[in-house]
Amino acid sequence: MKRRRPLRALRRRTRRQTNRVRSVLLRRVFLPRRKGRAAVLRYAAVLDGQTVNLHARMPRWVRPDEDARIELRRRGRRLATAARVYTDHDGGVAMDAAILLGQGVNGLPLTPGRWKIRLRLSQGLRRRALPLLLVDLPAPYGGPTRPMEASAATGARYRLGRGVTGNARVTFSPAQPSVEVVRVHVTHSQAEVAFRVVAGDEPEAPRVEFVASGRRLAVEAARLDEGLWQVSAPLHLMAPRRDRAEQWDLVLCSDNLRDMRLGRRLHDVRNPGRVFAVRQTTVTPVGGSPMLVLPRYTPAGNFRIQCSPMTEVA
Repeated sequence: MKRRRPLRALRRRTRRQTNRVRSVLLRRVFLPRRKGRAAVLRYAAVLDGQTVNLHARMPRWVRPDEDARIELRRRGRRLATAARVYTDHDGGVAMDAAILLGQGVNGLPLTPGRWKIRLRLSQGLRRRALPLLLVDLPAPYGGPTRPMEASAATGARYRLGRGVTGNARVTFSPAQPSVEVVRVHVTHSQAEVAFRVVAGDEPEAPRVEFVASGRRLAVEAARLDEGLWQVSAPLHLMAPRRDRAEQWDLVLCSDNLRDMRLGRRLHDVRNPGRVFAVRQTTVTPVGGSPMLVLPRYTPAGNFRIQCSPMTEVA
């Protein structure tokens, strides 16, 4: 792991330098040559992990009353959605579009790979196509939230990019199977965790294993609504054996899926441990001694249950 970190930092620096060089080439070479023949994107971002928002400045010859649609194209396949061309506040012509992606959310059914984005205009019998130039890539912003890296509904990933000449494109990467925690409920005698499987088949004979150092407890998962499962933590067997806290990881096991850790990763917050925090509760399991139970999330989004002896409070 320590060897990988310098390599990741080097790749990030190389990527940033490459993007800066591309932006300079686009502004000084390609943009002047394509002036009047392309629309320039002033804003482009994937806001909620599955909706591409576009705002572009149109060439002077485009009229605000033209019909417009966004076309995504890959290897001869074309998908289209509506766009709006209008007169901007400064008298110029602009274009806005919101493109919902993903068949699972009633959006455009993309297949994995890179899709070119174009704008098609029509008025009467006249038809024209304009490339969309992405001069500057979306810049990350500060604050407690960050851009969604994946769809919260399907787990699919959509990333905006550009070709060598600056033409905008979106890259679709299918979701990898994972287990997302939906809610956690802790009372003074038990702890229940509801979860769902994302981008995977329905688990057969699902069970959740509670794993700590040298200990492993298996509990069958019960079905709730469609797509939701719930498990009750065996707190009477999870009491610490030493005078310090023990961390219990939750792993979903089944007959047809690979083992997967429960977590909460499909979100837009930078600190899931703080935002999704659950208060620490004193729990007295049936037939057991009181202890402190703290459900929490690691920085990577993995879910854990921390069990501490009451002596820690003293």
